[in-house]
Amino acid sequence: MIVITNPFAVVNEIKTIHSLLEEGLPLLHIRKADFSELEIAQFIHQIKLEFREQLVLHNHHKLAEDFGIHRFHFSEKERKRNHDFPARFPKPCRYKNESKSTSTHSIEDFNLLKNDFDYAFLSPVFQSISKENYHPETDFFEEIKKRTNQQTKLIALGGIDAENIQKTLENGFDDVALLGSIWKNENPLKQFKLCQKSVLSYSQSLV
Repeated sequence: MIVITNPFAVVNEIKTIHSLLEEGLPLLHIRKADFSELEIAQFIHQIKLEFREQLVLHNHHKLAEDFGIHRFHFSEKERKRNHDFPARFPKPCRYKNESKSTSTHSIEDFNLLKNDFDYAFLSPVFQSISKENYHPETDFFEEIKKRTNQQTKLIALGGIDAENIQKTLENGFDDVALLGSIWKNENPLKQFKLCQKSVLSYSQSLV
């Protein structure tokens, strides 16, 4: 399970991030598109050193070396602009032990991904919680049947919450990413635990 930061600063954000990571959150994607390099650096600096391994940078990738971060996310625009990946990955992203992810909005684009990416978001699977009037234009549960790329993990994004996680995983997604369900909730930690419980329930059903 993945959590993506709110695009804008929220009250007690760092405290909430620490609580999520302490509760077992595997990966936190730092997506602050409007933050300057300095603002991103200041944001990361507030996160405890012990959690740096679990951070994924969406922009200002060159900060990674300073903070010991080796996970990078590339937007769809970045990926399509740089056709000769991995040769044109920013310098910190070229090492073999780096983890790279990207975003897609159709199963066709997902299927075309090269092995450079460990996992990719496919969105929006449901009506977005964080974005108004952002909803799926296709049924991804039907589209996923056309999946041919088994090398890249497929991560569901968009409207994911505790109520639909099990259905999402049952329909073929490898994992889920949370954004609005966490940051739009009055009790982000409680909501995270509910989502965590749904993932665990699904995993146990496979045994």
